[in-house]
Amino acid sequence: MAERDGGSGLVVAVTGPTGAIGKALVTRLDVDPRIERVIGMARSPFDPADLGWTNVEYRRGDILDRAAVDDLVRDADVVVHLAFMILGSEQQARRVNLDGSRNVFEATFESKAKRLVYTSSVAAYGFHEDNPDLLDETVPPRGYEDHYYSAQKAEVETMLANLGRHSDADVYVFRPCIVAGAEATELIENIPYVQLGEKIPAPVRSLVGTIPLLRPVIPDPGIPFQLVHSDDVALALSAAVVGDGEPGAYNLAADGEVTLTDLAHALGWYAIPVPELTIDVTARIVSRLPLMPSRAAWVNALRVPVLMDCTRARTKLGWEPRF
Repeated sequence: MAERDGGSGLVVAVTGPTGAIGKALVTRLDVDPRIERVIGMARSPFDPADLGWTNVEYRRGDILDRAAVDDLVRDADVVVHLAFMILGSEQQARRVNLDGSRNVFEATFESKAKRLVYTSSVAAYGFHEDNPDLLDETVPPRGYEDHYYSAQKAEVETMLANLGRHSDADVYVFRPCIVAGAEATELIENIPYVQLGEKIPAPVRSLVGTIPLLRPVIPDPGIPFQLVHSDDVALALSAAVVGDGEPGAYNLAADGEVTLTDLAHALGWYAIPVPELTIDVTARIVSRLPLMPSRAAWVNALRVPVLMDCTRARTKLGWEPRF
C-alpha cells in the first residue's frame, strides 16, 4: 500500500483504544516501526503516556458523532473499529453498535483509507443447534434473535459487506471467541453467566441452580467453549493493519476447549453442574420475560457449543496463538 506523502509509515485510526483488545493492539502498534502514528478516539479522556504509549495521539469523540468520526479517519491509512457495546439496553446498544458502526464504515470508505479492520465476534454466528461442530469462515453469520448482541454482530457484518461493495478499501473482519488475559479480567468477571444468581427472578434462579456463597458461582451445563488471549487477538489485528495476509473474515481462538467449571477453578470460583435441559428451559423463559436485565440474555450462549476452526488465520495471516 502506498504511504502518505510526508510520512515514513502508516497512520492508524482506532475506535475503542482503551478496551481490552484496544490496549493490547495499540501497545503493539506503538512500537511497530512500520507505524508512523496511532490516533485513538474514545469518549472518556486518557493520557497515552499513562499507558506507556509514545506514538499515540488521543482524540476525544463518540462514534455516534459523524463529524468526530470524519475527523478521526481523515488522515488515516488504516482504520480499526473496536468500539462496541456488549451490555446495556437493546435500544442503546443498537444505536452504538449499528448507527455508530455505520458512521465508522461510511466515513472510512469515503476517506482515502486503504484498509478497514473490524472486530466482530464468534457470537455473530449465532447459538443454533444446527451449527456445524466447527464453524469456519464459509459459514454465514446469522446471529441469534433471542440474544441481541449476537443478532447485532451479524447485522453489522451484513451492513459492512453491503457498504464495502462500493469501496476499493481492503476489509478485514475478525471473529474472536471470549477474550481473556490480564486486561480482560473485568470482562470475564462480568460474563453474565456468573451473575445470573443476582440478576434474574427467583423462579429462574432456582432453575439455574445458583447458591448463596461468598464467591461467584457458575452454573455449568458442560457445554465446551473457546478462549483467546487479548494479546493474541492484537497479534492478528496488527497483521491486518500492515496488510499481511489477504482481506476477509478470520476466526480467532486459542487451541483446545474449556468448560465453565475449568474457568471457575482458574478464577477461584465455584461451579455447579446443571443439566443442559435446565439451561435450555431457562433460556426460553428469559427470552420471554419483560424488562429482563440485558445480562440475563447471555444464558442463551450456554445452550449449544459454538466452536470455531481457525485454520484460515493460521494459513493466510501466519497467526499462531501464544497463550
